[in-house]
Order: sequence, then structure tokens, then C-alpha cells
Amino acid sequence: MRENRTVEQGARSVTWATKVVSDDQAALQQLVGRGAVIVAGIAPSDAAHVLGRLASWDRSAAEKALQLFARRRTSAGIALAEGAEALARRIVDQLTEQSAQTLLEAAFAEDSYNFDLPVGELARHVLTRKGLDHHRGVVALDVGLNLPVIGLGVAAHSYYGAVGKRLNCKVVVPEHAGVANAIGAVVGQISMRLKGQITIVGEGRYRVHFIAGPRDFGNQDEALTALEKSLGDAAWKTAQDSGAVGIRLRFEQDITSA
Repeated sequence: MRENRTVEQGARSVTWATKVVSDDQAALQQLVGRGAVIVAGIAPSDAAHVLGRLASWDRSAAEKALQLFARRRTSAGIALAEGAEALARRIVDQLTEQSAQTLLEAAFAEDSYNFDLPVGELARHVLTRKGLDHHRGVVALDVGLNLPVIGLGVAAHSYYGAVGKRLNCKVVVPEHAGVANAIGAVVGQISMRLKGQITIVGEGRYRVHFIAGPRDFGNQDEALTALEKSLGDAAWKTAQDSGAVGIRLRFEQDITSA
């Protein structure tokens, strides 16, 4: 009803329509702040579910999400897409293009030849793009990667075939690619950083501000040693409690004195 009224009354009702949207957004933010509503977005994996390329999660939920998102309007008032499937194709096509561009930038950065242009510009250069499309005119152009691309992640098999085709290279998706990122997160480094402070409160009095409370020392070296031990023990325990092994400690000092 409100949308029809906006169209019929023309410019005079534009302010009214904008106010309705603003009120809705304000109400939504209140619900979010109370924890009654969770704001969620769509991901390329949702698009893969809609297109039938992935079946790891709830396809009906992905279809509903993309259907709602497709109804959103551009600044020109046009719907983003005709439906969930049309939007899904656009998302996957964009993902393919951006993945190819990122891989090209990395390849140009690692290439032994100096092309005398920034890698971003090289990856988007007209000759590069026409080479990826196998331009055939008076000039024949071919561009691609001279190394295989290895795809990781649950949805790797649904995306990287098209990326390899775009880059004219072989794509390898390992048998357990779906859990490779999770394994990487488990074996990754754990970093803990703690900070302490020492102040001079009088002649020959160096006050170390421990978590349990301040304590004074007779000289600077004693104060620094005590603070480092306290911080090191705390960082070590925190890292151990987080599951870290092979822990290494590194200390930095920033001494300002007059």
C-alpha cells in the first residue's frame, strides 16, 4: 500500500516514504540492541546452494535470503535482481572474476620479470583481459597462469573450476579441502600481549604497577626484572590455557626519562 501511494503521489510523497524506511530501520536497530533480532547477510556459499552446486547446509534458507536480498533497490529504484537464482548467478560470476583478479595480482608480484607497472594495474590491463578471453584478431593474445591453483574450503569445488577456466590453468581441489581451513586455524599461532608500567615516585624508588597492586623497588633493573617475570608468567599461562605449545616469550621496553 505504501509503495503504490508513493508512485501515485509522485515527488510530494518521497519524503514520507523515506521517513517510513527510517522509522523501520530505527525499530530494527532497537530490536538488534535488545538481542531480539540478529542481523545476517548472504555469502557466496548461499548462492552456490541456490544454484545447486553445494548441499552442505539449508538450501531453502539460502533461497529465502537471496530472494529477500534481490528485492532491495538500487539508487535508481530498480530491484537488484529478478529473483534468487538471477542474484546467485551474479554473485558467483563476481566471485569468479574477483578471485581471478586476486590470483593474477599475486602471480604478477611473484613473476621474475619486471613489468614496470603496479600488479593491480597489470591484472586489469586491457591486454591482460583480452588475453584471458583468447583474443583473435590481427593480433592473437593468450594470458593465463603457468602454475596450478589449489582450492581450499567447503565450497572450493563449486567455485574454482570456473576460476581455473578463467585463468586458463589447472585447478586442484584436494580430497579433504573442506576442512583444510579449519585445520589451519587449529595449528595456527596464538599470540598474547600484556603490558605493564613502571613509574618513578621519588629518589631511588621505582614503582611497578602489578595487577595485584603497586610495589616499590630500589633500582630500575630490579623493577624491570620483576615486571618482566610477572608479565611473562601471566602471558605463558594464558597461552597454555588456550592450547598453545612451543611457547616463546619476547619482551620490549619503552623507557622515557628526564
